[in-house]
Amino acid sequence: MTDHPTETPWWNPAFHADRRPLLLARNRILAALRGWFAAEDFLEVDPAALQVSPGNETHLHGFATRMIGTDGQARPMYLHTSPEFAMKKLLAAGERRIAAFSHVWRNRERGPLHSPEFTMLEWYRAEEPYERLMEDCAVILRLAATAAGSVQLRFRDRLCDPFAAPERLDLAEACRRHAGVDLLASIGPEGAPDATALARAMAAAGLRTAADDTWSDMLSRLLVERVEPQLGLGRPTILDRYPAAEAALARRLPADPRLAERFELYACGVELANGFGELTDPAEQRRRFTLEMDEKHRIHGERYPLDEDFLAALALMPPASGIALGLDRLVMLATGAPRLDAVIWTPVA
Repeated sequence: MTDHPTETPWWNPAFHADRRPLLLARNRILAALRGWFAAEDFLEVDPAALQVSPGNETHLHGFATRMIGTDGQARPMYLHTSPEFAMKKLLAAGERRIAAFSHVWRNRERGPLHSPEFTMLEWYRAEEPYERLMEDCAVILRLAATAAGSVQLRFRDRLCDPFAAPERLDLAEACRRHAGVDLLASIGPEGAPDATALARAMAAAGLRTAADDTWSDMLSRLLVERVEPQLGLGRPTILDRYPAAEAALARRLPADPRLAERFELYACGVELANGFGELTDPAEQRRRFTLEMDEKHRIHGERYPLDEDFLAALALMPPASGIALGLDRLVMLATGAPRLDAVIWTPVA
């Protein structure tokens, strides 16, 4: 793809001519994925984007608007950051295998790997373990590469073989391997994180910390600076068994309450997907959301409402596993595009 100045609009004919092969590959990937989900007996659903809450995670930032009723009264609403709440309501309603290709919106996100509006592929399997989603991910990488006519995934100078079996790596082991940090030593037996212990381990590993860093802040820096760049090189990586404190929507592992049924898929050092064994306890979910919003208010001075319908639906939701995958990132890696905007038909200016 020819390198154009950043001020060149996407609708410039010469710029579009360069992007068009990537966009056609995107369409082929979409068609291949839709065909596979249909063959797997998934029902494709179309969740509404306008919601009472954009999501309740500390560092997710939604787009806010107002819905005006026939009485002239305005009600705050948000564009969703994920179709998750709506899709779990469908599971509660009785659906068992569902998938959605949804446009989602996230504020404060812009860069080569981020866009304020992007497409998320999200799917759920009721009554199936979260390991089944890992198998799905391996298939999806192969399908995307084949549809794009690629033999490898690429991001800049990093390569990954989409046809190779993914490596499954515990997050704690990844921290030991790539940073020399014993993460589990900073987590109490019931999952409570110890910021002081992690700060000491970070200092010993030569990683900077700030006086006001939380345990979560330090873990994020550890992953971004030392771990993530080493993942998905040569073959895909499934980074598994996240700390329970970093998995607000996931079940804890029965054998180790410090950890949760959460994994992320990486290729070329790029995070592609985030999967869970889903939490279905409404009281526990409310507790976790409240803690997340308290932290959001402390850091950012704002909080989002809880979706009470979602919490009520959890009581009816069957055991399930679910995952969200960044479709644009997948297309970017499958085509070797240099940035996310190159594979979005009409990127946000």
